[in-house]
Amino acid sequence: MNQAKLYRKMAELLQQGESFAVATIFDNIGSAPRTNGAKMLVQANGSISGSIGGGRLEADAIRLALEGISAKQTAIQSFDLTGKDAAGMDMICGGRGEVLIDFVDAGDENSRLVYEALAEVYERGEKAWLITILDSAPDGSGLRRQQGLVKPDKTLTGKIDCDPYTLEKLLSGPAKISIHAEVLDKQRFLVEPLRPAGTVYIFGAGHVSQRIAPLSASVGFRTVVFDDRAEYANRERFIEPTEVAVIDSFRKLPELAIDENSYLVIVTRGHLYDSIVLEQVLRSKPAYIGMIGSRSKRDKVFDELVSRGYGKEELAHVYAPIGTEIGAETPEELAVSIVGELIQVRAARENSAQGERRESGACCRILAPEAGA
Repeated sequence: MNQAKLYRKMAELLQQGESFAVATIFDNIGSAPRTNGAKMLVQANGSISGSIGGGRLEADAIRLALEGISAKQTAIQSFDLTGKDAAGMDMICGGRGEVLIDFVDAGDENSRLVYEALAEVYERGEKAWLITILDSAPDGSGLRRQQGLVKPDKTLTGKIDCDPYTLEKLLSGPAKISIHAEVLDKQRFLVEPLRPAGTVYIFGAGHVSQRIAPLSASVGFRTVVFDDRAEYANRERFIEPTEVAVIDSFRKLPELAIDENSYLVIVTRGHLYDSIVLEQVLRSKPAYIGMIGSRSKRDKVFDELVSRGYGKEELAHVYAPIGTEIGAETPEELAVSIVGELIQVRAARENSAQGERRESGACCRILAPEAGA
């Protein structure tokens, strides 16, 4: 289940008056698990939605979540998996990290507002940050939690009770693209970026695009296919969740919301419009631009664009020939190589941001308070 559907289900459960627990896996020292940020919804009847990687860790998380629902408590559980367990979860560096077992009370109006807003953020493809604040309950019974949703314009959904300086810091400075933990004024903060995993714009609806689109969508990208031929860009050839748009011409693209989370794949029919599309998007500053074709074709296109005033440094950011080098020949193989490159670029961006955070010292270890603290 993707994140948008998962959050929508959570919001609906709260609307129906059903409490639940959410398990979120994260890491805060050393290398992160590949499942960092994964979520699992656990209901009181034992049913689950989503996954945090399976195996022993997931089984333990389900048990703790059911205990949390029964006790109406939130908790954090550290884990240090064996090599075998870590391999089963597709983790690195010994599978170390922590799991937040968050009890979400349907009787808490703040939770309902936050989770409804979470679902809307994902469904609209917007950005936001979920802030979970943890500190010791006054009676020493465990963790007390607060949650709020911060948007880029600094608006806050939900109520956060902390000192004004910390609140301003949360509203103005959570903009990391990876989940991270911080300690401020003896309170523990878990900051989760809620962002689209990226939008892939595919220019051309031919056979290669028909293979790229479902693969791209399956690894979390919002995927949009453009073509000027309705007989190619249609729902019979591209099933949901791929979006399909028939445009008037590749010579004048429609206005697109291209930003740092956009990935552009240029595969027009017979390479007829590749250079035309490339020229229109070259300065749009997306995360990725890839163009299909041979090296000789690439050089010819680049030389033409240089003659029109584009710099070689601009063209150096274009992935051409597109795709990782795996000897791909068929449309299916080309799709694997192209989507593999998209994943590689996305992962590099996330790892870079995470490295910057650790070098700055902003990432601190969150620990559950000792019993009776």
